[in-house]
This record gives sequence, structure tokens and C-alpha cells, in this order.
Amino acid sequence: MLNRPPGEGNKEAVMNSLKVNDKTYQLDADEFLMDFSQWDKDFANEMAVRVKIPDGLTGEHWDVIDYIRRIFEEEKRCPLIYETCRVNRLSLKDFEDLFPSGYLRGACKLAGITYKEGFIGHSFAGRKVEYASAKAMDKYYQVNGLGFLVNPYDWDEHFAELKAFELKMPEHLTDNHWQIIYYLRDYYKTNFVVPTIFVTCRENNLSLDELERLFPDGYHRGAIKIAGLRVR
Repeated sequence: MLNRPPGEGNKEAVMNSLKVNDKTYQLDADEFLMDFSQWDKDFANEMAVRVKIPDGLTGEHWDVIDYIRRIFEEEKRCPLIYETCRVNRLSLKDFEDLFPSGYLRGACKLAGITYKEGFIGHSFAGRKVEYASAKAMDKYYQVNGLGFLVNPYDWDEHFAELKAFELKMPEHLTDNHWQIIYYLRDYYKTNFVVPTIFVTCRENNLSLDELERLFPDGYHRGAIKIAGLRVR
């Protein structure tokens, strides 16, 4: 069973703001921009220090930020890190050097969007999976509007099976899947935070391509969701 983080409450009810020059940006409890249309380069430059980029944004940073924003503007979705790295010809190590806080908590935050934007309707177009245990089908779990488990302490293996089925993963959960799922659960139990994709790949000796094959819907929208967690 997971230990509850100290003082955890209704964090999502808290609102923040960021003021740069004469403009005020409304942020959610996790310092993500609430209104995509409010975004400008001043916002990204000011937030850079908060996401562990103290020396300012370089051309490489802006290439990634501009790509994320362009995909959202054109396709109304937040691109997966797999796509972003491929298009910008970045290895996972290159990406970590640029955005040490992570993909969602670094690059996407600076781009003014989150995985929540454009989430609905995006899933891996693999073959339909006809697998989920009977026990899993008989259980009920409270999830939010995006399908993430509301209370991570309600998680069990049956929830993972159901999510894998729902995401139309090309095969049922293998030992390699469970290794990552249990790693994420154990890390959260110890640190009360979801590990970045960099840490997860490094600790499990995985390349980005290998992670994509295991969880084609993404790190957060695939692996972390199946593990009953959320980036917060």
C-alpha cells in the first residue's frame, strides 16, 4: 500500500498567478498556464527558471517549444514525447539536458499546454485487445474525466489490466510492462512524486524506442495512467 504524501488535500482547487511586466498569467495548482491563448514568450522566459533552466532559453529550447505549440494549434492535442524527440532529432539524454524537469513539467509547461489539452480522442491505433481478467471487469474505480485514477491508493493490478484493455494496447501486460508499472508505484510510494521519463528509462535500462513499444499511448497517458498515478 502507498503512503499518503504529508498534507495532501484538494490541491486542484488552488489557483496561482504569475505576473511579468504588466501582464498577469493565471496558473493552476501545478503552475501550468490555464489559458493557452494567454501564452507569449515572456511567459516561457519567466517560467524557465522555475523548471530548472536558470541560464535562459536557447534556440534548441525554442525549437521544442515551438513544435509543441504548432502541433497543438494544428491538431488540438499535446504531442507525445516520442514524436517531439523524433522531429527535433533529440535523444532522451539530449532532451533531459534541455528540460531537466521533464517533458510535461518542463517543455510542455513552457509551451503553455498540458497533457489535458486536446487529450480526448487521442489513443494508439493498434489492434483491439480481447483480454482483461473477469475479476477486473467486476470492479469499479473512481477516475477523472481523462480516465486517470482519482485516488492512487485505490490502485490494484486489475485496474492496470482494465486500462491496458481500454488503451487498446497491442498485447496484454507482459513482465516488461509490469516491471515499469511496479517501478512507478514504488517510486511514488517512496518519493510522493511521479518520476520523470528520464529517471524511469535510466533506472530500468530502457531506450525511448523501447518505452514507446511498451506504452505507445505515451509515458504519462500510458505507463503512468496504467500505474494509477498522475503528474501533479
